[in-house]
Order: sequence, then structure tokens, then C-alpha cells
Amino acid sequence: MIRSLWSAATGMQGQQLQLDTIANNLSNVTTPGFKKSRTEFEDLFYQNLKLAGALTADGVQVPVGMQVGLGVRPVAITKLFTQGEYQLTNQELDFAIEGRGFFKVLMGGEEYYTRAGNFKLDRDGYIVTPDGARLQPEFAVPTGTARIEVTPDGVITALSGTGEVLAQAQLLLYDFPNPAGLYAVGRNLFKATPAAGDVIEGNPGQNGFGTIAQGYLEMSNVDVVEEMVKMIITQRAYESNSKAVITADQLLEIANGLKR
Repeated sequence: MIRSLWSAATGMQGQQLQLDTIANNLSNVTTPGFKKSRTEFEDLFYQNLKLAGALTADGVQVPVGMQVGLGVRPVAITKLFTQGEYQLTNQELDFAIEGRGFFKVLMGGEEYYTRAGNFKLDRDGYIVTPDGARLQPEFAVPTGTARIEVTPDGVITALSGTGEVLAQAQLLLYDFPNPAGLYAVGRNLFKATPAAGDVIEGNPGQNGFGTIAQGYLEMSNVDVVEEMVKMIITQRAYESNSKAVITADQLLEIANGLKR
């Protein structure tokens, strides 16, 4: 009964973390470039009451053993980098990556990576994120620019009202062998880690990198229906574990009442 109390308690703790993850996914359902998370679990240590293959007093080998599990624990919260839906914005500084890759930005002297392509211009004409992180490689839009064009292969061009090319550069994309190993710092930004592997740099549309769609935003890849179903399952799992705690407590109460 004591085992069941602690095992059920680990289940309640795990489902609470699962609910926290679901809540974060749902709260970011309209966040550009957001990637949903999934909580993963593993079973805990087992108490061996009888080993499989052990010999009985008569010398007979038992085919199966007796093991009692001691609960569950969360082992990972994994970011799922599946493609989000695209939203047409017709804004010339909205860039969506169709396929693999990240934009690289510089903020506070540190490099970060993002899938959110809702860029702006700062006072110096540089392309930046809404928080002011500067897109890398840097591109300054000259004075007198009437429009900005970006081709699917990442060539960005600043044009005057007469169509004259005022500035032109090549946008680059970046990728990692294990994007799930990136460290999420918030503000739609990720930081490289040893777990993610060495950064790979390339032109859009080449060597497995995605292309760039100007005037579109990649939205969150959160499926609201899926998250709501997960929430229901999580609620019932939490409830079931709480029932196990109550039942174990009732059995302990009965045992304590055997001697009056």
C-alpha cells in the first residue's frame, strides 16, 4: 500500500507536467514560428519479488518473475519541428521558410536562431526581429527604397521607385543535425547547444534547405483539437492516479483499525 501511494504520486506529478506542456502549446497557438512540445515519460525502478528463471524448492524453473513497478517520471520535453501552416500577410518583410532551416539573428553579441519571419526595419534600416535582434547576414535597406523583393532562393533586393537596384544580398539559412536539442530562450529564439550538433549553413533551396516565401508567415504547428484531446486524457489520468492514492489510504485505514 505504501508502494501504491508513492507510485500514484509520481503519476500525478507527471500528469501535472504534461498539463503544463499542453497549456504552453495552446497559449502559443497564434505565435509565428512556434513549435509545439511533447512530454515523454519512462517507468521507474522495479522491485524484484521473484526473478524470472529462478528455481523453486523442487528444482523447477519459474517461467516468469514478480516485479512491482514504482511509478513514472518525465524524461524529456521534446520540441517537434514539423511545418506550421502558412498565413498570407502581403507584408514585404514577412518571410516564411518552406522546409528545413532557421534564420540567424544577433542580439546582445550572441547568435540565436528562429523560424519566425515577422521582421521589421530599425532606425538604421537594418532588418530586425520585433525585439530588435538583427538578421544575419546583415542587410541595410538604403534610403529611397520603394520596395523590397526576396526570391525563393534567398536573394534580397532593395529597389527604387523606378526599379533601380539600390542594394542586394544573399540571405542564408541554418540547420542542425538535431534541432530538438536546441535551447529555447523565449521570444521565438533558439540557442545552439552541443546536443543540437554543429550548425550547417547554406543557401535557401540548396542542399536540403527550404525556400523562402515573401509575404507569408509560418504560424504555430499546434493542433488545437489534438491538444484538447491530450488535455482530456491528462485530466482523466490525473484523476485515476488520485483515486489510487485515495484507495491506498483507505486500505491503510482498514489495516490500522484491525486492532482496537
